Amino acid sequence: MELRRVVVTGLGALTPIGNTVSAYWNSLINGVSGAAPITKFDSTLFKTKFACEIKNFDPEDFMDRKEARKLDPFVHYALAATDEAVKDAGLDFDQLDTNRIGVIWGSGIGGLKTFLDEVTNFAKGDGTPRYNPFFIPKMILDIAPGHISIKYGLRGPNFSTVSACASSTNALIDSFNYIRLGMADMLISGGSEAIINEAGMGGFNAMHALSTRNDDPATASRPFDKDRDGFVAGEGAGTIILEELEHAKARGAKIYAELVGGGMSADANHITAPHPEGLGARLVMTNALKDAQLTTADIDYINVHGTSTPLGDISEATAILQLFGEHAYNLNISSTKSMTGHLLGAAGAIESIASILAVKNDIIPPTINHFNDDPAFDPKLNFTFNKAQKRLVRAAQSNTFGFGGHNASVIFSKYKD
Repeated sequence: MELRRVVVTGLGALTPIGNTVSAYWNSLINGVSGAAPITKFDSTLFKTKFACEIKNFDPEDFMDRKEARKLDPFVHYALAATDEAVKDAGLDFDQLDTNRIGVIWGSGIGGLKTFLDEVTNFAKGDGTPRYNPFFIPKMILDIAPGHISIKYGLRGPNFSTVSACASSTNALIDSFNYIRLGMADMLISGGSEAIINEAGMGGFNAMHALSTRNDDPATASRPFDKDRDGFVAGEGAGTIILEELEHAKARGAKIYAELVGGGMSADANHITAPHPEGLGARLVMTNALKDAQLTTADIDYINVHGTSTPLGDISEATAILQLFGEHAYNLNISSTKSMTGHLLGAAGAIESIASILAVKNDIIPPTINHFNDDPAFDPKLNFTFNKAQKRLVRAAQSNTFGFGGHNASVIFSKYKD
C-alpha cells in the first residue's frame, strides 16, 4: 500500500508570548520571555510564585458568555487556537466532505481548574453533593476535540491522546497516520493545557519539578545552563491543520511544510526521571527518522524537549550525540521552552509550530537565558544560545517527553511537489 503524503495547511497559536501565530513567532525569534508573577491566584504561600500565563485573553472574543461559563479554560484555549488555524487554512466546511475531516487533540491534564473549583466548593459545604451539572463535561480531556467537532460539524475521527507532556505530539502522529492510511483527508490536531492554578502549581512544587527563581522570573527557564533549577509552568494551545496532499492541492491551499515522520518510544525507567543514558530519547528520534525515510544528515534543526531540569537536559543532549554522531555538531538545537515555559500536554503542538516556521522561514529560534556553560554538555553542540540564527532548514525534528517515560518525535520538511 502506498502511503499518502501529509502537509500542513493551517496554524493557530495561543501562547504566553503571543496570542496569534505571527505574534508567537515574532516573540520567539526576538527571544521574548513569557514568565512573570502569577496573576490567576494568590501565590504568596507557594514555593513558586511565577509562571508563563496567557495574557490579554478573553474567551468571550470567541463565544458568548453563557457558553464560556460551560467550558474549562483548556477548552477556551483549544477553540481560540483552532479558530485562527481554520481561518489561516481558508477552510469552508460547507464545500468539504466533513465526514472525512476529524479532530485528534492532546492534553496532559485537561480541566484541572474545573475539578479544583468543584471539589473545593463541596469541601466548604455541609456535605450535600451539590455539583454543577457541567462538572464532568467541563473536566474530561476528550471534551476539547468534542467541542471543536461540534462547532465545525466535523464527523471524522474524534478523540484525545494522553501521554503527559508528549500528548499533543502523539495527537499529531495519530493524525498523520489516519490521513496517510486513507482514513481521513484532513485532521485538526494539536493540544491545550490550563494548569496555572493552586492545584497545578502546588502539585508540581511538591515534586520539586518547578524553578523557584522568584527573584527573576523572566530568566528562570534556563535550558542547558549550569544554574537551571527546574521548569517554568506554561499554558495555552496550538492547532495544526494536517491535510492529504492532493486534497490540499485540489482546494488551492497554501502549504507550510510536509509532515514526513513520527516516532514513539518508552523510557521504561522511572515515572518522572528520564533514562540517564537517554535510551528512550535516542530510540524515539531513531524511529521518527526511520518512519520519514531520512538519515541523521538530513536534519538541520532539533526543537528539543529541553525543560530546564537538571537531569532531563543532560539525557536529551546525550541521546543526540549518540544518534547523530559528528553531524550533531552541524545541527542547530534550541529549546523554545526558555521563552514559553512548559505547556505540558500542549508543548508538542506549539513547539511543532515553531519547527514548521523554522523550516518555512529558515530561521532558528534561540534558547534564551543562557548565562553559564555547564561542563556536562559538549561545548561543540550549537544550542542557539540567546539569539536566533539564520540557516537553511531542510528538515526539523521536534521532541516531547512525558512523565511515565512517554516519548514522541515528529519531523517536518520543506514541501516539494
